[in-house]
Amino acid sequence: MRTIDVAERRARVAKRQRIAAPFRTDDVAEAARSVVALHGTDPATVYLSAWARLKKPTVEQIEQALYVDRTLVRLLGMRRTMFVPPRELAPVIQASSARAIAVEQRKLLIRHLGVGSDIEDAATFLDDVAASTVRALEVRKEAFAQELSTDEPRLKTKLRMAQGKSYEAEVNITTRVLFLLSAEGKIIRGRPRGTWLSSQYRWTTPEVWLGEHLDTMTTEEAKVELVRAWLSAFGPGTIADLRWWTKWTAADVKRALATLEPTEVDLGNGTIGLVLNGDDAPTKPAVKPWLTFLPALDPTTMGWQQREWYLGEHGKRLFDTNGNAGPTIWADGRVVGGWAQRKSGEVVYQFLEDVGSEHEWRAEQEAERLTRWLGDVCVIPRFRTPLERELSA
Repeated sequence: MRTIDVAERRARVAKRQRIAAPFRTDDVAEAARSVVALHGTDPATVYLSAWARLKKPTVEQIEQALYVDRTLVRLLGMRRTMFVPPRELAPVIQASSARAIAVEQRKLLIRHLGVGSDIEDAATFLDDVAASTVRALEVRKEAFAQELSTDEPRLKTKLRMAQGKSYEAEVNITTRVLFLLSAEGKIIRGRPRGTWLSSQYRWTTPEVWLGEHLDTMTTEEAKVELVRAWLSAFGPGTIADLRWWTKWTAADVKRALATLEPTEVDLGNGTIGLVLNGDDAPTKPAVKPWLTFLPALDPTTMGWQQREWYLGEHGKRLFDTNGNAGPTIWADGRVVGGWAQRKSGEVVYQFLEDVGSEHEWRAEQEAERLTRWLGDVCVIPRFRTPLERELSA
């Protein structure tokens, strides 16, 4: 069994995930492809993760890929998280991950309608409202949620949540229905209102936005292709890493791996990792020393469940209590510190270990580069972490 030690894993991250300067790309879709998909929960992450992987990044270049060329697609995916994959992987994520989420969400919404509203046949009501909403969107081509609720007033149906509790609330079903339709692949998020930090998206249909359906694969073949993509970008990884990243059952992961028949490798400490067949050769040429800043929720930082080999003891300072990563500094394939942006716009940083004078110089250059790129835009991560709060104060 071939050994792929920590040094080789770190070299692979630098090259495959394009976070070392020599491996940056001119193609926004390739930047996303290098990590399977960009995280989209926080709109800023999409832009900052692309910034870290592009040779000469601009907001206009990223928006061109997202909203004009549409080589990137925003959709719900693994772990019920929003992702922005390259277009060819959108059907894979839809069938492998979002489809199951839609089934769960439909059952949940029907149950809530049954106990939190006066509707007698919740399933029929939901199906009728959903179909009517899609028809309204097909007429408009693009619309915000408020516009759709005007066309289909039943979207304003009130749902009584947590009845009898101190936090009891009454909410419209608009967001829940649109979330369900997007998980089913019947509608899709388009261009947002306002700046690139906005999360108020216009809704449209895949047929209008992409010229084709999203729901084109079987669940089984999609799961195989998603595992193939993950192993290509993140391998070697363990079965535990893969289960965490996909949030699939052990049986789902086992079936996909049985089809792929990946190669087992020794990760240097007796742990068995997996790579695609024929993908166990050393990274060449050797990767020179490098350093970069990655944003909160970056796919590289969030790529594995077992993080000791690149995170060390820094998790408590750089992750929140729910496991969301904050802004990190990477040097030679490991996390060595974190950064934040102050209200003045200045990007500031702190090392959590000794990195040497050359990396200190590189960090100064990266902070200046990011400060210039952000300009007068101030980015506050959606999920705050201890070090980011300290630095931004």
